Amino acid sequence: MSSPLSMLKKTRRTPMQGPLDEQWSRQKVPFRRNLLKEFQAALVSDEDDGTSDPNTPISSHAPVSDTFTSKSKVPIKKGAPPSNFELMSAMMQRVTFLERTVKSQAQEIKCKDNKISVLEETLKLQKESEHACDLSGRDDLERRCQQLQNQVCEMESFLNDYGLIWVGDGENSDSAESTSVVRPFNVNFDLVLQRIKELNILAGEGESFVQTTAMRAQLAKKDPVRLRLYSNGIIMFDGPFRSYMEHSTQQCMQDLMDGYFPSELQERFPDGVPFEVDDRRDEEFIFRLPWEKFPGEGQAVCGRRDESSSAPTSQTPGKKLTVDQFLNRLPRVVVKAGRVIDIRDSVRATLQGSVDAQSSDSVILIDTPALQAMKKRLQSPTSDRPSSARDVITLKVKSEDGNHAYILKMCLSETVGHLRQYLDKQRGGGLPGYDIISVFPHCCYDDDCQTLQLCGLTTNASLLLRRRRDPHSPAEVNQN
Repeated sequence: MSSPLSMLKKTRRTPMQGPLDEQWSRQKVPFRRNLLKEFQAALVSDEDDGTSDPNTPISSHAPVSDTFTSKSKVPIKKGAPPSNFELMSAMMQRVTFLERTVKSQAQEIKCKDNKISVLEETLKLQKESEHACDLSGRDDLERRCQQLQNQVCEMESFLNDYGLIWVGDGENSDSAESTSVVRPFNVNFDLVLQRIKELNILAGEGESFVQTTAMRAQLAKKDPVRLRLYSNGIIMFDGPFRSYMEHSTQQCMQDLMDGYFPSELQERFPDGVPFEVDDRRDEEFIFRLPWEKFPGEGQAVCGRRDESSSAPTSQTPGKKLTVDQFLNRLPRVVVKAGRVIDIRDSVRATLQGSVDAQSSDSVILIDTPALQAMKKRLQSPTSDRPSSARDVITLKVKSEDGNHAYILKMCLSETVGHLRQYLDKQRGGGLPGYDIISVFPHCCYDDDCQTLQLCGLTTNASLLLRRRRDPHSPAEVNQN
């Protein structure tokens, strides 16, 4: 009895004839078989035959090998072993699938590698930035500390310049209390005197300048500022007494010691001013109120004198002004209720006790139609008062000798002849002929028919009377 193995050995297998095998058998010249091309050609031939049913769905869960096997439409008999072509096609399908998988995985690995490299680079930069930030933060703290130390040094130097010392919070004092000790202000009198000599040279001590007045020009010198130095303070000008404890006095003396003019005099004397110093550093100024002690010298019985009253005491030096200096500080004229009042002449008459003082350098207000209209407007009620005329000017005319000044209110439409009539009426007859001139600009107004506006006298002006060389009679003057 034969075994199944023996039956297989005796039975001769006949290979299945496929289309590729038939094509291969028909070739006369042998070629190396390209199984891939043969497989692709078989697939193309199956599609051309239309044997495949396009409506048959392919399960998405079916393996790729089954899908490609169904496309090949190679007749497979149940129970029959697969042919070489079927094995080759299945192997090719699996290889193709694996190649695709490997390619996709390679791309995914490459993307992940790129992502990892980017993350590593980011982490590296972050670590470097943190390290650099730590270094920069430390440098900033050191720089800030150095800046604060320099600022503290500058503040201490600034306080030292003003005689102050920052004490801070002591160990035995409360933390909320902070005090500063003010050092006594020390004045170097020798240095002050030396600096004042240098400043006087810069201010032009002893030099003369041209001082112009209304009638002439003369040489004058700068009036020095009187300065008295005491051991406890100073007196500038005519007082009052200023102690060295005052901040303004300390600033003034500090400016002098530093070689500068006092800042408090800058606005009053922008070009500087010489100083007249009275050095009394060995004396102490004793400020006494005027009612504390009788100012005169007391008398005692039997001719005795009170020694205490003869003791040297410091009094505020009062500079005695002359009459002219005192009068120059007063306004020249004052207009009140339409009347021009000469203040200086009345005060001069009171001081000198002279009745004829008004005859010298007097100001005379001449009555004119414009002045009468102005007085009438001032007397009217405030509600009904008309506005001031804009064509009225004020003329100040000086006499030939300069002792009289005439004030005239005139309209611009009035002529030079009207001005002469007003002057002649006030001055009276019997006077020689005169010309009316102006100094700046120099002009002579000899046309009596010309109006003030045409003459250029449109604003308040000062005029002078000049005696003519060939005098005329007053009648001829009035006719002109």
